[in-house]
Amino acid sequence: MSGLLLRLAAPLQSWGERSIYETRDTARLPTRSGLLGMIASAMGRPRGASLDDLAPLTFTVRVDRPGVRVVDYHTAGGWLPRKTKIPTAAGSGRPEGKGTVQTWREYLSDAVFIVAVDGPDTLTKPVHAALRYPHWQPYLGRRSCPPSEPFLLGRVPDDAARELEHGVPLAPDKYRQRDGQQVEIIREARNRTSSTQAEIRDVPDVFSTIDRTYRTRWIETERISLPDKLNTTSRTYLTKLAGYIMGGDH
Repeated sequence: MSGLLLRLAAPLQSWGERSIYETRDTARLPTRSGLLGMIASAMGRPRGASLDDLAPLTFTVRVDRPGVRVVDYHTAGGWLPRKTKIPTAAGSGRPEGKGTVQTWREYLSDAVFIVAVDGPDTLTKPVHAALRYPHWQPYLGRRSCPPSEPFLLGRVPDDAARELEHGVPLAPDKYRQRDGQQVEIIREARNRTSSTQAEIRDVPDVFSTIDRTYRTRWIETERISLPDKLNTTSRTYLTKLAGYIMGGDH
């Protein structure tokens, strides 16, 4: 077993959970389907390609900054002449007075997540190589959300999830002081008896362009206090993060 670490940070990111038609929501943390899609894209796999070989990968998420949920209101098609308006399912243009399509798109603004990806060494090695030299540009849920650097923090020889608690510096968050420097760790549930567990539908079954279906999985959330050595300020964060990366197996 081995693993790798990702830093998912950007001005905006969006992880669709129940997105449909006009309202396109975001989950509060990266979804399994979104992470698998990002990896598959970096490996050069087209939409609809099988992801069965990626099933052994497990994802553990540390919430450094939860971000602020924002909504972007869009309209499309309102100014076009009738013959070029957005087509309906029947192939004709939308009727007069209904030419404009409205959408509400949710994003997480200024969020930072550290994701530990664990799995067999034969799988994490090619995944790491693909993310380091991606076939297609990785993005955080939507193509308009490229990740900030540093994105790939490197490989670790054993338990990547352990690095979330003992190794990776913590992004500063002015609101965290209210919680006594605690952070959330979200992982795959080991059993289904805890009140901190939840069932979510984010396991891709069919990952095609249109007809996507998902299965459920159980996750558990734990609040922990990190060692003081991982705490940073806005002035020291990138320096400590660079030091961590340079000291790792890259």
